[in-house]
Amino acid sequence: MSSSKEVKPVVPENDSRLNVNDIAYPSEKGSIRAYFARPKGNEKLPGVVVIHENRGLVPHIKDVARRVALEGFLTVAPDALSPVGGTPVDVTDVPALIQKLDREATIKNLVAAAKYLKTHPQSTGKVGVMGFCWGGGMTNQIAVNSPDVKAAVPFYGMPPVAEDVPKIRASMLLHYAGNDQWINQGVPAYEAALKKAHTDYEIHTYPGTEHAFFNDTSPRYNPEAAKQAWERTISFFKRKLA
Repeated sequence: MSSSKEVKPVVPENDSRLNVNDIAYPSEKGSIRAYFARPKGNEKLPGVVVIHENRGLVPHIKDVARRVALEGFLTVAPDALSPVGGTPVDVTDVPALIQKLDREATIKNLVAAAKYLKTHPQSTGKVGVMGFCWGGGMTNQIAVNSPDVKAAVPFYGMPPVAEDVPKIRASMLLHYAGNDQWINQGVPAYEAALKKAHTDYEIHTYPGTEHAFFNDTSPRYNPEAAKQAWERTISFFKRKLA
């Protein structure tokens, strides 16, 4: 979704409690650029992958990664556009670039982020994943395709096909906007498949909200719903990745 206004980050990049840096992690077809954030110190921590919207790895997503890190997680935010040179400064054409990516290769590149966190020297080996919009759909796909993921939190993400749902081993926390017909039309079938597969899941719909309600740089931002979804997400990760 479009990031249409400048906002002050919730957690500044120079926050003294964090170590942040740009990294590259290995995938099948080469290295993937990413943003890495972790609390200072040497304590072993669980990991969380943060997957961006269809605007790429923008400052808002890096801010979300820092917010997650401050809650006590190793956090990596991959740049899914790495195979085409990374997210450009002008993100106007990024949605079209996203659409041109090889879908299966992209899923593998994001699954590799979970493996990177699982095997990181400072990791406990327990990994979660969260994502927004396009990244919410990719979060569902990582849950389907990665046995390394213990917990997954898609925000208004495209559901996987029903026949893939039994492959999910992660606990799922699903966030949806109340006014999001395109995504929500797939939710009943997704929930039915989760029930049939006996998947551990929670589902929350936020009445009166629009797609991208969590993004504080979007005109659709809903602070009350975003706060509630965030609190549920962090509580979920702390329970499932303990």
